[in-house]
Amino acid sequence: MPQRTRSQSGKDAERQALEHLQQQGLRLLAQNWLCKRGELDLVMLDGDTVVFVEVRYRKHAQWGGALASIDGRKRQKLILAAQFFLLSEHRWADSPCRFDVVAIECAPHGTADLNWLRNAFDG
Repeated sequence: MPQRTRSQSGKDAERQALEHLQQQGLRLLAQNWLCKRGELDLVMLDGDTVVFVEVRYRKHAQWGGALASIDGRKRQKLILAAQFFLLSEHRWADSPCRFDVVAIECAPHGTADLNWLRNAFDG
């Protein structure tokens, strides 16, 4: 069986994250939303809160794992992209917002561990 490409693994991780969040009651507003400042993996609605979700997938944790892969520069790119989203999607401009991360890492037994971190950029 051929090895899965990195982009296919990333798409699978996004699909898994989306399904998980929808099961938790969140509603999809946009997926892979692109602007000149970057891309938003998932934009969801949790009640009246707009949630910008970054999905991180890591096959191996030797370089710090999925959560550790979001550095200050990546946070800034996500914040700028979220600002552009709110400027272009006026309907959501006055809604409360938060940034979540869904980190998916391969477990030794071949399954994927999913960790949903709400308000990931606070603190």
